[in-house]
Amino acid sequence: MKPKVVLAFSGGLDTSFCAKYLTEDRGMEVHSAIVQTGGFSQAELQSIEEKAYRLGVTHHTTLDETLNYYRSCIRFMVYGNVLRNQTYPLSVSAERMFQALAIVRHAKQVGAQYVAHGSTGAGNDQVRFDMVFQILAPEIGIITPIRDLRLSREAEIEYLKKHGVEANWEKAQYSINQGIWGTSVGGKETLTSHLPLPEAAFPHQLAQTEPQTVELTFERGEVVALNGQGHGGPVGVIQQLNELAADYAIGRDIHVGDTIIGIKGRVGFEAAAPLIIIKAHHALEKHTLTKWQAYWKEQLANWYGMLLHEGQYLEPVMRNIETFLADTQQNVSGKVTVQLHPYRFQIQGISSPHDLMASKFGQYGEMNNAWTGEEVKGFTKIVSNQMKIFFQTNGLQ
Repeated sequence: MKPKVVLAFSGGLDTSFCAKYLTEDRGMEVHSAIVQTGGFSQAELQSIEEKAYRLGVTHHTTLDETLNYYRSCIRFMVYGNVLRNQTYPLSVSAERMFQALAIVRHAKQVGAQYVAHGSTGAGNDQVRFDMVFQILAPEIGIITPIRDLRLSREAEIEYLKKHGVEANWEKAQYSINQGIWGTSVGGKETLTSHLPLPEAAFPHQLAQTEPQTVELTFERGEVVALNGQGHGGPVGVIQQLNELAADYAIGRDIHVGDTIIGIKGRVGFEAAAPLIIIKAHHALEKHTLTKWQAYWKEQLANWYGMLLHEGQYLEPVMRNIETFLADTQQNVSGKVTVQLHPYRFQIQGISSPHDLMASKFGQYGEMNNAWTGEEVKGFTKIVSNQMKIFFQTNGLQ
């Protein structure tokens, strides 16, 4: 009886090699699975399934994790306004965790003795996949042909040709990974420290130049409507906003950061909806949270993003942080207006029943309504005591 393996399959060169290698050289019963996290159309999923069967897999399936990915992770990244190094919305980092979780669940369901993925030995993804597999299914073996055999792209192509697999394997100039929370873009420029990505490298090109104002509605921190339309919930709103904003070529940038394995990494990305939603949500929070809520939420959200990037999604402290982040969102409800322009967007303002800029207490820089000038003088005298004591004791600096 052939050993059974579940292969995380994308249809690209690496996982195509894995499918053929595991069936031909390892004599295994291969069950390929692609995890949908909002980045594939139905036509693309159908094409990938057909390719898997042509490569000789026993069974192929699509595991749709889009809604679960939003409910279990994306909404917490919004609550926390999570941007890695104040730049990157963790488009791929978070997505990989949910792909790994789906693969290991599927492997248990089909009774597989092994799981396999096409990661190389030089990136973050190998760690993210391996950690989830080792933690949740230590009894299941892990096979990583590309990493273990240290294969070049040319060697993979030659192997597939030798086994009768004909396809256009010419290397695309740019590597694109698309999901609901953004698209990563890698190419020769991102291997340097100084070259920018050219216009053509990004998946969406500028198609709209006339400014447009949109309105986002938030309920307890979740984006629930775009221009008054629910679009079937937050996932639908994200997808619709991305389609709208992508025509303005919004959300492009290059992220530089520390990889899990200790080297620096540089990657381009396009994330129109994530960046707009995070900035709009942050603007609403500035009006509805207290000073200390905002302060401590920022500290914990930074930890949440770092641990997520490092593949630590299963660490129990992540659930603790999620509980805190969710609790801070009780009054983060209202509407935010955003104006879209070519290559940029501008937060215009908010309206909320929980807006703490209540005019009955005073208007900043204008008029004090809830205290007198004499009360401010007394307050200032008391609050300056600590510094007065310091300077009187140690002398003026």
